[in-house]
Amino acid sequence: MDIAAKIDDLGKPAWIALMILGFLAFWPIGLGILAYLVWSGRMRSCRYGRWHHEGRERTREAMGRWWGGAGRGYSSGNKAFDEYREETLRRLEEEEREFRDFLDRLRQAKDKAEFDQFMSERGRRPPPGAEPQPQA
Repeated sequence: MDIAAKIDDLGKPAWIALMILGFLAFWPIGLGILAYLVWSGRMRSCRYGRWHHEGRERTREAMGRWWGGAGRGYSSGNKAFDEYREETLRRLEEEEREFRDFLDRLRQAKDKAEFDQFMSERGRRPPPGAEPQPQA
């Protein structure tokens, strides 16, 4: 078992403590741990939740501004292209939202099917303390 897996077993507080100790010992170590946590996805609060997707959108916009203005609100100087880009981005965001909703419905259906299966199996079990009946 590697070191990261052992720390993962301890949870997020262990990672945070390790990062703080790294900063106290020598700031590049703490910075390296922080970068590892962000890029490995270990500090995501909710993988499929709203916060994760909103954070990703904010990051994309910020990176777009940083790397040449590809984010929203940036004008290329060509009004027709800017309108086309905005419409395309709106369409893609709507498709992403619909796909996330589809995945949520799929997960809920799977959860319901598993729960229904559990309940049906539970109903077939004899009550505790009862003798099992011989099968014919």
